[in-house]
Amino acid sequence: MSTVLQLAKRFREVLLDGLWIANTNFKDQLSDVTWEQAVTRVGSLNTIAMLTFHIDYYIAGLIQVFEGGPLEIRDQYSFDLPPVESQEQWESLLNKLLSDAEKFAVLLEQMPDTKMNEVFIDEKYGTYLRNIDGMIEHAYYHLGQITLIKKLLALNIH
Repeated sequence: MSTVLQLAKRFREVLLDGLWIANTNFKDQLSDVTWEQAVTRVGSLNTIAMLTFHIDYYIAGLIQVFEGGPLEIRDQYSFDLPPVESQEQWESLLNKLLSDAEKFAVLLEQMPDTKMNEVFIDEKYGTYLRNIDGMIEHAYYHLGQITLIKKLLALNIH
């Protein structure tokens, strides 16, 4: 299997349909979260909605680059979630994440393997491979946080 197909498979595993690494994925973990749970803060932790927005922010930013656009995302804005005040708004945020995740994977699958060793925008960011691997690792990191926050909410610990 080519490098890009392997990366797309790994990306889909963490976001959409995998069980291999964490025995879960974003889609599975977020499917039963209500908007009230999504915006409930546990101590000083980020909310589930904030983490969902945060991951999608980076996915959407890389999609823009994959489509030939500039890299416009900035870390300082990655948690700037607009207020989520209804189930409809929460579902819109969740659907955007899942839609962007699939689009990211499809665009990745269309890249030639040779692209993976090319510089990503600027040498300071490393290669496409480094950034895509980083996206997958970053997603697993926040998937773990979401899983733990859900458990704390189920125990009614705020």
